[in-house]
Amino acid sequence: MKKLINNAEDVVKEELKGIELAHPDLVKVFYDPDFIVRADSPVQGKVALVSGGGSGHEPMHGGFVGKGMLDAACPGAVFTSPTPDQMLEATKAVDGGAGVLHIVKNYTGDVMNFEMAADMARDEGIEVESVLVDDDVAVEDSTWTAGRRGVGLTVVMEKIVGAAAEEGRSLKECADLARKVNNQGRSMGMALTSCVVPHVGTPSFDLPEDEMEIGIGIHGEPGRHREKLAPADEITEMLLDPIVGDLPFVEGDEVLLFVNSMGGTPLIELYIVYRKAVELLEAKGIKVVRNLIGPYITSLEMAGASITLLKMDEDMKKLWDAPVKTAGMRWGI
Repeated sequence: MKKLINNAEDVVKEELKGIELAHPDLVKVFYDPDFIVRADSPVQGKVALVSGGGSGHEPMHGGFVGKGMLDAACPGAVFTSPTPDQMLEATKAVDGGAGVLHIVKNYTGDVMNFEMAADMARDEGIEVESVLVDDDVAVEDSTWTAGRRGVGLTVVMEKIVGAAAEEGRSLKECADLARKVNNQGRSMGMALTSCVVPHVGTPSFDLPEDEMEIGIGIHGEPGRHREKLAPADEITEMLLDPIVGDLPFVEGDEVLLFVNSMGGTPLIELYIVYRKAVELLEAKGIKVVRNLIGPYITSLEMAGASITLLKMDEDMKKLWDAPVKTAGMRWGI
């Protein structure tokens, strides 16, 4: 294992300290329990957005804490759900009196712990709504999951709903919008290599040099199938066709196209994938009106990519374009 770390058990704490030192204008970091909040939290009268999950997917979620996105993020150990006490303390820290929305990726540990935290927060008089993200079309009932996994759409939801909360929409309106985003978005990913979890020290799975895994999960969970490595255009079609067919997306739809690096894939390759995805969508009469390209939800150093499509309306486009200022995403400010 070659990694820029000290002790494996200190990775998350030392990362959090780095975030604290790098971005004091954006966030405050709390320890024991660990969570990150907006520097100006709590924002009175604004619905607060809280998300979280295992570390190793950076910049998600801590990199998306700030104006126009999340109010708080709870980092678990690498690929391990955060605990209910982290989620409860984060919820309390950002409650500005208008309620708190939990955005939860569909993994068994995340779902169970966020449910416990929401119940405890309600017992303390905080109004909490929870929205589940389950956009992965690759498999159902995979490792760690009952139903579809929550993957790339999480980032898009946090941006759109974060903008809605920033402009003063109610907790119900924000929750309804988040569910609409989930209903209208789909994702699928693939891997060229495995990744190495620091406290394990060996690859999560074996993948021969001439093979790829189609439909991989963000923790290295198995996908739909394994096959020989193919050119980028063929891989793009393998990912895009199941996404388009699942909703289904149809001629005349306007979409956001998100091409994501799993951590080890350079931008030069992501733009090759994006180029082919646009070509395939245009051939189906589907218009790409917004995009996102880069490493936004990663799996440590895994080489691979995922594609996310979201069917957009005018409100979503306006919210996507709204100002955002976080460590991992910023424009309009």
